[in-house]
Amino acid sequence: MPRNKKKNSKGEYLSGGQHGAVQPFSDEDASIETLSHCSSISDVTSVADEGGEASEDTALEDFQYKLKGFIDSTVDKSAKTRQGALDGLKTAMATRILYEFISERRMTITDSIERCLKKGKGEEQRAAASLACLLCIQLGSGIESEEVFKTLKPIFKNILADGSANMQARQAVATSLGLCTLVAEDDILATMECFENLFTRAYLKGDGTCPSISPQTSQLYVNALLSWALLLTICSANQLKDVLKKHLPRLPQLLQSDDVNMRIAAGETIALLFELARDIDSFVEWDELCDKLNALATDCNKHRAKTDKRKQRSVFRDVLKAVEEGDFQSETIRFGTERMSIDSWVRKRTYDTFREFVGSGMNYHLQANEFIRDVFELGPPILVDSATMKAMKISRFERHLHNSAAFKARTKARNKFRDKRVDVGEF
Repeated sequence: MPRNKKKNSKGEYLSGGQHGAVQPFSDEDASIETLSHCSSISDVTSVADEGGEASEDTALEDFQYKLKGFIDSTVDKSAKTRQGALDGLKTAMATRILYEFISERRMTITDSIERCLKKGKGEEQRAAASLACLLCIQLGSGIESEEVFKTLKPIFKNILADGSANMQARQAVATSLGLCTLVAEDDILATMECFENLFTRAYLKGDGTCPSISPQTSQLYVNALLSWALLLTICSANQLKDVLKKHLPRLPQLLQSDDVNMRIAAGETIALLFELARDIDSFVEWDELCDKLNALATDCNKHRAKTDKRKQRSVFRDVLKAVEEGDFQSETIRFGTERMSIDSWVRKRTYDTFREFVGSGMNYHLQANEFIRDVFELGPPILVDSATMKAMKISRFERHLHNSAAFKARTKARNKFRDKRVDVGEF
């Protein structure tokens, strides 16, 4: 028997030149750092022996070979194989910087995404829409991402407007269209109008009652509203003024929705609008809006789930402060040797949107992705050599002591707060 054939887990023989069945990236694959373009943030010259360099080159070749296999498999006849290939490419783009590799194959990948969006069903369309966003994030703002989005935008809008299309696909497209527009589109008003045509259907009826909406449709409207809010962050002053006059008087109606996610999305969007333009006294009844926000921040209705009320109260306390005082509860994000402060509703909306696509790879992209660093005004990537990274690391024991101390302090603070808190209506 020839030696160049190997058995797979099912006992079948595979020749060395075939890809076999496509499998998504594993955690072991995701643990390989500093590959491809991402080597710019580490000192590769610190590898002293040739054996280490050869091993790294081999790992890179194997990784790129696997990516090529995924790209080829996106046109496979099997829907399951196409789904696995799309998920594999998504994981790779979310956890690594692959600009050079992707730039050479961007049209091939774009054609695959287009085919999956047109001919795929449900999960496949959802994965393809997410992959389109990750592709634009990798390419950054420029002619390359513009060419990609020019091809995919008509398909996105057709799926979004088609009431007979798969609901999962429409939900995914509602989110992806917003981020792709942020990255690669100058004319944002037409796209914002597409989103307005969806979430405005959740406004109150003429008789003042809430429309009857299924949970899946409500999630579609939530995604459309959040994408609309994302594009608000890059509107000009004149565009923003028109939006405020048109929508701010009616947006508070969404606070009466039966869906907790819709109420929270509406509250955060209102806070964002107030942050972007303070001189809006003539557009909305302040006292009435503050009363609604305060009611949601102290909601004790028994017919709502406790988890929903807890999440809602936490968000609307911050929203109420934003409307009344212009305040924002800032948060610090640490990545490598750097820190970034989420100190506004604009930054929060932008950060949450990027994190939705790159997931656990967000900190890595904040370190190495030039486009994302430019969005958050972090400057060019910082070069850190291996010796500095090693010196920065603390021992497991020191980390354990720090976490234990933080846990004790947090527990004491929460117990003290619980003793003073009185929740009326929850028994």
